[in-house]
Amino acid sequence: MKYKTGEWVVHCKHGLGQVQGIEQRAMNGSDGMYYVVKASDLTIWVPVDEHIDSRLRAPNSASAFKAILTIFTQPADTLPADFRQRNLQLQTLLKDGTAEAWCRLLRDLSAYRQDRPWSDYDRTLSSAVRKVLLGEWSFSMSITPEQAEKDLRLALPAR
Repeated sequence: MKYKTGEWVVHCKHGLGQVQGIEQRAMNGSDGMYYVVKASDLTIWVPVDEHIDSRLRAPNSASAFKAILTIFTQPADTLPADFRQRNLQLQTLLKDGTAEAWCRLLRDLSAYRQDRPWSDYDRTLSSAVRKVLLGEWSFSMSITPEQAEKDLRLALPAR
């Protein structure tokens, strides 16, 4: 097994969590091995299969995370004004489940908000991405979630 009980991992959608165990389970009509991951307020069963690397990863080191944060200083990518096209572009960005993608999404949405109001979806997505990013940020940098939130507010240009 790639991860052991007690190890910290980052789930592609739910963020930082800790492996609670490895179980044999029957889900969706098939038996298999699953990592039991406790991520904030939920427990996730992650199949141990050929797609595990797209679902779980190790948290970034402090030095790697510092390098990732430079994304906030780079020019934002333009987001389409049409909400369907914008949602598709944002969802495509999130598919890899990396801190880099989460930072780009927040940077781009923040820049988009400078000229236009957010949709409810933009607001919900931004909030969810902030939550998962801040979990890994505080873990990787060995700081409190409150300090990570403060640092994020400073890193994102005022909008």
